[in-house]
Amino acid sequence: MNVNQFWYIACESRQLKPLKPFATTILDEWIVLFRDDSGKVAALQDRCLHRAARLSTGNVKDGKIICPYHGWTYSSTGDVVQIPSETEVGRKRCSVRYNVIEQDDYIYVQLKEGDVVPFKMPHYKDRGYTTIRLQNTFENTVTNCVENFLDIPHTTYVHPTIFRNAKRQKMGATVERKKGHVKVTYLDEKSDFGIFSWFLNPKNENVGHTDEYFMPNISTVNYWFGKKHFIITSQSIPVDTKTTLVYTDLTYNYGIWNWISRPIIRWQGQTIIDQDIVILRNQSETIRKYGQQFQNSPCDIIHTFIESIRSEIENGRDPLALTEKMERIEFWV
Repeated sequence: MNVNQFWYIACESRQLKPLKPFATTILDEWIVLFRDDSGKVAALQDRCLHRAARLSTGNVKDGKIICPYHGWTYSSTGDVVQIPSETEVGRKRCSVRYNVIEQDDYIYVQLKEGDVVPFKMPHYKDRGYTTIRLQNTFENTVTNCVENFLDIPHTTYVHPTIFRNAKRQKMGATVERKKGHVKVTYLDEKSDFGIFSWFLNPKNENVGHTDEYFMPNISTVNYWFGKKHFIITSQSIPVDTKTTLVYTDLTYNYGIWNWISRPIIRWQGQTIIDQDIVILRNQSETIRKYGQQFQNSPCDIIHTFIESIRSEIENGRDPLALTEKMERIEFWV
């Protein structure tokens, strides 16, 4: 299994305009996106075959992309269909072309052919659910970003009051790794969500909470407060070896409070992300100086399961055979 065989978000559908190319970078590969004359998305290597200018700085006309240097024109399949300085194209020339799919108002790109499908965003546009979308850049790796998004103990230190208060509460969890997927089911979790407890769980009902990792780069957090449901889904896109672009969906069902709560949820979500950006930059700077030799505690089994799957993929091996279940771990927050 190769890391290039998975699907990665290249941009939101709304970001790709009909007559304008869009540049992005995935796994250090420069990619240009554009729409053909039927509105279908194409993805090519962001490099002209002629003199290596970036196609993304050119224009789109009649569903084809035109290089800004000498006007070489490419179809959605990557074929050179016009060379202005020549009366005809002559021999067949074709740019590197990538598989592309538009799903859930995201545009996904696959760098290398593989037998996988894009991740389906939970409850996106389902009846009763509202979604807020955020984009943020982190100066750290995909692995460290995903681990942060699924880490409970850091919340009382990085997000005090706004998300969780340090009350030294004992929590338990079961953790399972199976077929490239890690699922954590929390037990005995109390209602403690900082200044927003009055809104998230005013009746102090039992809290349902699961964290999930889907290979190679997706984390999903689910909270249930009675009939309320709140989901945080993050897709961490590897831009290069030290930069990760994270697309986050905050999806929730609060009944009649959905639209009224929208600005609160957006503000809280972005504030928490801003705090994580700072601590992950802190971690990355230290790792670059001293290396990444972590000391684990028992609750870090979540991270070691994720790291094991990421390591198998990055080394071109199949992580699907990794199977293990921890019936109960305990920690304090």
